[in-house]
This record gives sequence, C-alpha cells and structure tokens, in this order.
Amino acid sequence: MNREFEAIFFDMDGTLINSEPHWLLAETELMAEYGHPWTKEDQQYCLGGPLPKIGKYMWELSGRSMSPEYFHQELVRRAIARIIAGTEFMPGASELLHEAISEGVLVGLVTASPAPMLEATLSKFPEKTFNVALSGDDVSVTKPSPECYFLAAKRLNVAIENCVILEDSLTGVAAAIASGAFVIAIPHLVKVEEGKRVRVLKSLEGVGLNQIEELYRQSQTMEVM
Repeated sequence: MNREFEAIFFDMDGTLINSEPHWLLAETELMAEYGHPWTKEDQQYCLGGPLPKIGKYMWELSGRSMSPEYFHQELVRRAIARIIAGTEFMPGASELLHEAISEGVLVGLVTASPAPMLEATLSKFPEKTFNVALSGDDVSVTKPSPECYFLAAKRLNVAIENCVILEDSLTGVAAAIASGAFVIAIPHLVKVEEGKRVRVLKSLEGVGLNQIEELYRQSQTMEVM
C-alpha cells in the first residue's frame, strides 16, 4: 500500500523504547554518590538531553567534582548496562514499527544518544530492522538541531517534508519541527503545543498507520487552506 508520507522516523529514548527509567536510575545513583538527591525537576530539565548539557548540569550539582565529561560518560556507561540487561518498548511502539515494516514503509531510528547507546538498542532487533539508524555522534550538532533528521532523510533519498517524526521530549520535538517534517509528539513529563504540523497523542497504543496517515493528511490540508 502506498502511503502519503515517505518515511517514519522514531526517536529512541522514551518514544520507541522505555529507556527513561534506565536514565533516571543511572542519574539518581550517580548523583547520590556526590550527595545530591536527584529530583523530578532535575529529571525534567535533563529530559531529551543533549548529553553534554546533562553532564555539565550534574557536574555543577556535584560541587564541580571531576569534570562535565566524566558525568556525561559515566551516565552513558550506566544506562547502556541497564539497556543491555533488558528494556521494554513504549506502549504501541512495537506494533506500529512492525506494521510499517510489513507494509514496506521506510523506517528510521534517530537519537541524540551516543553511538554505543544506539548500538545497544539495535542489538535487541533483527538485523536491518531500520532503513537508517543515526546517533548523536553522526552529526556535528545534535537535537534540538534538525541536522539528524535532514541526514536521515538524505540517506533514504526522501524529502523531509514528506516524513513523519515521532518524538517525546521538548528537545526532540524542537528538532523535528525545525526539520519541516510532520511531527507526532507523545510527551513525557512535559507539555507540547499542537500546531499546523504538530499533533499530540497520549500514547502510541492502538495507533496504526491509517491514523497516522489521516493526521498527516489533515496537516497537508491545513497548509493549503
């Protein structure tokens, strides 16, 4: 079946896989070692990265112990270990992914996380599940810059304006909007406003390609009006 959109790009953390609890535990444990109780406000501030920002934030909270790079790298190391040990899909994400694959829709995985995080996640999938997979290490500037999405579209030889991006964080949504794609936000701990090319869903549970195509078509109609 031919769809009106050319590709779907999944964000990884908190959109495709339920890795946010891994990040939260890693953040909580690491900062406890430096005498700082990790709060909900800390988690909200750091949600979606980018990781250098989180590393600097944790370094400042620690009383400037070690270095921002240390906190960045140690956080990633701990999160990777948890992902390898086991992680789950976000509600509805696996079903939507497999429906897209079965229909032959181009699918990408685009994350601001570093390459080792992406590789740990990809190890959970059959080879070549995704037509393109990019980490924050593949671009010069990561999210909220749209560079990662421009690169993903380029590698698939599709127009980014004709793609659908699924994101959960303010950082990721900002990158997706700036790319010019149609954006479906599934916010976690944050509020996202709808716009001409932005729709907000509570979850991907029960959401299939037909619903996504209808939302995409509506956004196209609004642009013409």
